[in-house]
Amino acid sequence: MRKKIVAGNWKMNKSLSQGLQLVDEIIAATSDSPSNSVLKIIAPPFTHLASVHEKIKTISGFSVAAQNCHHMSNGAYTGEVSSEMIHSTGTSYVIIGHSERRQYFGESDSLLAQKVNLALTNNLIPIFCIGENGEERKTNQHLEVVKKQLKEALFHLSPPDFSKLIIAYEPVWAIGTGVTATSHQAQGMHNYIRSEINKKYGKEISENTSILYGGSCNPQNAQELFACLDVDGGLIGGASLKAADFVSIINSFAN
Repeated sequence: MRKKIVAGNWKMNKSLSQGLQLVDEIIAATSDSPSNSVLKIIAPPFTHLASVHEKIKTISGFSVAAQNCHHMSNGAYTGEVSSEMIHSTGTSYVIIGHSERRQYFGESDSLLAQKVNLALTNNLIPIFCIGENGEERKTNQHLEVVKKQLKEALFHLSPPDFSKLIIAYEPVWAIGTGVTATSHQAQGMHNYIRSEINKKYGKEISENTSILYGGSCNPQNAQELFACLDVDGGLIGGASLKAADFVSIINSFAN
């Protein structure tokens, strides 16, 4: 049975002290949560990983993710952080392929495939992001775009390795814009992604792959989105920076 997951991507926000305070608030607000079965993943900046891990390591249902990793295992890459380094902090997950990395840093699917390979080698579970921009959606290219991203970045993996992944569908046109895909649009794309996984890896793996929605998910729309058959949770941006909003989204599974 696939996991229900809510992951909070803090992006480049929160000092260390502010971040640890936020973690404390989230922990306190979920101590009696009706959604204890939901896996709660916190993705703070690199500088916070070890400290956040120390906060949550003994608390059931919590884990830590990095927001990125480098595509090489080591070397003269000033300012970069490898998968091995990330894993050494106690971190279990890593976000790979976020649309902001693709857009601002020019990351290609072939480069992202290298990141995925190294992450898995170093016992990190990728949360792999895919999705189309506004123009691709308007011109009905969105399915082909997502299919290409899956094929070029992930479908080289063996079935056992692919089965470790979490997929996050993020319509680029909805990230940070306040515009959210309708539940119909989200379910349609999630179902399409699952069908493509089924074609490549079979029903068992496709049915057990968690697919998250990312794109202006908030306390007001989370319940409707999470009620969709193929939406297994959310990759949350701005709403993860406020404990009350993040916990409200987590609790949307229980409503």
